Amino acid sequence: VVLDRYAFLSMAAAVASLGIKAAAYFLTSSVGLLADALESTVNLAAAVLLLVALRGARKPADRTHAYGHGKLEFLVSGAEGLLVLAAAAGIALAAFERLQQPVTLTSLDVGMGCVLLAAGINGAVGWVLLRAGRRHRSLALEADARHLFTDVASSAGLLVALAIMWMRPDWWIVDPVVAWALAGHIAWTGGDIVLRSIHGLLDAGLDDDEPELAEALAQAMAQTPAT
Repeated sequence: VVLDRYAFLSMAAAVASLGIKAAAYFLTSSVGLLADALESTVNLAAAVLLLVALRGARKPADRTHAYGHGKLEFLVSGAEGLLVLAAAAGIALAAFERLQQPVTLTSLDVGMGCVLLAAGINGAVGWVLLRAGRRHRSLALEADARHLFTDVASSAGLLVALAIMWMRPDWWIVDPVVAWALAGHIAWTGGDIVLRSIHGLLDAGLDDDEPELAEALAQAMAQTPAT
């Protein structure tokens, strides 16, 4: 029940961030802001999945699930990773279309303020979720925190791009280029989450050489005289 509060907190942050970025996009027509808003939509979906995972993982073992429902967290984390990859593809497509059909950007100073506000919200909530995930050993909470930190990193890059275009309006090409960069960063994070989830579902152990290294370290420690 305590962990559910973090899921609701994540949902609130995603809704607030989405509203702020959507308003900024309509004011500025920046495809970079559209990309940032799309990522917030994914974060909202991820927060809903997080709540489902946390509640499902608490179910006790039964006749058909002798080892409980803990693997549900890995499944949901994998779904979150796939959502992030889908968002990255959508961002890249939108940036390509903007490159083909340039649009004059407006109210970039207001857009920068909105980006800064949304980044502050996501950063604060992400830090809370990360600490809670490590304390409760919840991969789902950590995955959701990483989504928010990815959003903050994306917003930081976007803020720089908006500032450049605000000072140099003729540099409109910065907008789709930054959107592509954001798409690549988001795709890398999504792929990493998917891989970690697959390893968890398959109960992946140590690499081939790690057991020998661990044994050698244990022997060395055993031979070291106590001080």
